[in-house]
Amino acid sequence: MNPFHFTPGEAPILLSIPHTGTALSPGLAERLSPQAQRLPDTDWHIDRLYGFGAELGCGVIAANYSRYVIDLNRPPQDDSLYPGQATTGLCPLTQFDGVPIYVAGQEPDAAEIQARVLDYWQPYHDTIADELVRIRARHGYAVLWDCHSIASRVPRLFAGTLPVFNLGTVHGASADAGLVQSVFDVMAASGYTHVENGRFVGGHITRSFGKPDHGFHALQMEIGSDAYMTPDHDGAWDVEKAARLSAALREMIEAVLRWRP
Repeated sequence: MNPFHFTPGEAPILLSIPHTGTALSPGLAERLSPQAQRLPDTDWHIDRLYGFGAELGCGVIAANYSRYVIDLNRPPQDDSLYPGQATTGLCPLTQFDGVPIYVAGQEPDAAEIQARVLDYWQPYHDTIADELVRIRARHGYAVLWDCHSIASRVPRLFAGTLPVFNLGTVHGASADAGLVQSVFDVMAASGYTHVENGRFVGGHITRSFGKPDHGFHALQMEIGSDAYMTPDHDGAWDVEKAARLSAALREMIEAVLRWRP
């Protein structure tokens, strides 16, 4: 299986979906705890929420493999993105709630982690880099929209209930201020709870590809899953809630399409 699936688009936007995959590398399932085998930290149904992307001409790159194989939104050196705060690593050893992912003694060693970087992480990032260069050559600029979701309540990672929309721009460093404002205006008018650069300011993808001075703009959108899934977080898609949420996301992407540097 390919590490990801990729469809180029004609618009100046590339949608990146790094955590929607559920495949596991050969032999990995047997090394995971029974709870981890259910892949509870998957960004469920994000590809469906952004299903309008192709209609708007956006390119899409989406991981096929689980973040338990490797987290594509972490630095390859596994440096912490949020020093001093609870988080998970490049090849995570714990779930978001802190419970171990692996059966004791089955954790990957340094050689296995490096192999995963070469097999899964590097091709994903190389493809993003190449596509953004192609988009910029055609349009004069390129926008990367990194698509995420997470359970709305994860006490180990944040207090209380997460806002529905969590826009991350690395405190304004990863995208033009006018672009960010155009997205924020739609987000604020959506009727959903929202925050800019709150608990999540953007992961490695946003931080590494967002270079507005060079024509590359990157934004991360983290969504609280209560807004489109059933309350028990069993991975079930709520048709009515998801339709409303997807429509709001579409308005944001349309705002990006109207923006010009």
